[in-house]
Order: sequence, then structure tokens, then C-alpha cells
Amino acid sequence: MNFPLFADQPTALCQNRMQVHDIRRETPDVWTLSLFSHAVYPYQPGQFALVNIGTRGDIQRAYTLSSTPGVSRFVTLTVRNIENGAGSGWLTQQVKPGDYLWLSDAQGEFTCSSQQPLLLLAAGCGVTPVMSMCRDVLKRTPAQSVAVFYSVRSPKDVIFAAEWQQLAAQYPQLHLTILAEQDALPGQITGRLNQDLLQTQVPDIRSRRVMICGPAAYMQLAESWALALGAAAENIVTEQFQAAAAPVSEEHQLTLTRLTPLLSCRVPVGTTLLAAMEQYDISVTAACRAGVCGSCKTRILSGNYHTTSQMTLTDADVAQGYVLACSCQLQGDVTLA
Repeated sequence: MNFPLFADQPTALCQNRMQVHDIRRETPDVWTLSLFSHAVYPYQPGQFALVNIGTRGDIQRAYTLSSTPGVSRFVTLTVRNIENGAGSGWLTQQVKPGDYLWLSDAQGEFTCSSQQPLLLLAAGCGVTPVMSMCRDVLKRTPAQSVAVFYSVRSPKDVIFAAEWQQLAAQYPQLHLTILAEQDALPGQITGRLNQDLLQTQVPDIRSRRVMICGPAAYMQLAESWALALGAAAENIVTEQFQAAAAPVSEEHQLTLTRLTPLLSCRVPVGTTLLAAMEQYDISVTAACRAGVCGSCKTRILSGNYHTTSQMTLTDADVAQGYVLACSCQLQGDVTLA
């Protein structure tokens, strides 16, 4: 997918204009874009923003603000280049210093204002909000204990590698553990995170606020281990970058009908409404694709479906049949407004 170099027009979702100061390569497939804005851009550590992709602004994608307000010089986005990814490919391969980007206001609830000791668990690019929060806590509340467990495939995949080492050396209350599945370096642990390791390394887990970010399977396991070790459910917070895929049956089809303009199509039972709409070029804006940002809000007039997130919908929206298309699995014939 080819886009012009910069998107110099705002959209209804993205009204904050920022200029790219520099782009830094973190790992073989991850880059950090440093942005500056002439207007104040308020956000909290751990939040994300939607970004206009391309000049038309008809595509938005959600990325964590990996910087830390009051600490970082720039607003930063740290992006993994996903093969055939419309957003990540454009941001990491085509955007250059001096180009302009349009961002939404900051969004998301994966933030931390707790004074409890922290246990931050991250895998892969899930480290971006963890780093944002970690910088904030270390500077703002230097007496607060912070334990970080960061899982990667290999040492070359450690995002913010030099900064992690600097923070660990500067702040004795930071207990950093990096786990590499292969080729672990001295001071790192070979293998994956597991319950026994948490029990040994974090004996006071019951008293800690546990924050988890990474792939869905990683977060599910990490949450189950924390619960098994006595962490209170209300003290466990997870952030999910992508919705878990629903089982799809190719043998059982349903009819998706849109009334205005009239369109009828067949899709497998279990398909998400978003996937069905994109497959048949039904207009829909989708950014986070995880039931968080609310950009894919769509009205269903009738039908059989199941939703996994209503995070940004009001009670009135739900009563009128609105769903988040990315988090709506179709179970029977459905009619859209």
C-alpha cells in the first residue's frame, strides 16, 4: 500500500498536528518517532492515540504514546513494522523527519496513579506503555517499588534497551528482569515468564498493583498466575492491543444486510462485524481494533450477535443497537442501519 509522505489535513478523530523531529530504530523491526507540537498535548503515561494514515485521513490506527509527560522531551510513538500493515508500514518506512502527523486526543484507561508497589509485566511491544509509566513513577514517587518483567524472543528484540539499563542503574527501587527465549545475555533469564518465577522473584505480589501488557495469550496467563499467587483481582489491570479472534466456521454462513444503501452479503458465522464490513467494502473507521477507541461504532437494527467490549458506548447507544464492530461476533443474520 503506497501513501504520499505526509498527511497534512485533520479529521474528525485526529485534530492534533505534530511534526516529526526524528525517527530512531529500536530493534530490527521497531522504530520510535519523536514528535513535537506547538500546542499543549495533554496525556497520561500509558495512554494511546489514533494516528491519521496517509493524506486522505480515511485510515486511523492506534499507537501507545511511549513518551512520558513531564519527563520526555518529545511526544513519541514506538511502532513495530507489521508485514502489510497499512499504518505501521507507512509510519516506519515512508514518514520522514519534517513530515506532519495528525493525532487524536489521548485515550485509554491503562494508566497508573496508585501509590502501591508496582509489578509491571510486558511482552514484545507491550513494553511501550510500561516504559511510559515506569519513567513517571520513578521520577514522581522515588520511594515506590517497581518490579518489571519484560519478555522478548532474543536480546536484539529488547525495545529501549539502553534506557532500561540506565534506569536500573539510576533507581535502586527498580527491579528489572529481562527474559529472552533464546540467546539470553548475562544478567538475563533464558525462557519465558512463569508462575514459579513470579512466586520466587516477587514474594510480596499480594501487596502490588499488577499491570500487564502484551499479546492476548500472554496477558491471560500472566493474570492467572498473579491471581493464583494471591494478587487481588481489583489490583490487576491488563491492556490489549488486539481483540482475541473468535472461532469462525466456514460451513455455517449468515446474511449481513445493510439497508442504506441496500447491500446483502454472506459471511461465516463467528466473523466479526468489522471483518465482514471490510470484506465487502462497507464504510467503517477502525483504529485500535480492540474495543477501546470507539471509532468503529456501528448500529445494528436486528440480528443475533455477541459483543466482547462496550467500553466507549453509553447506555443510550446500547439501547439503540450500537456496537463496536471490532468486538462484535456475528451469530446469525444481521441487519445494519
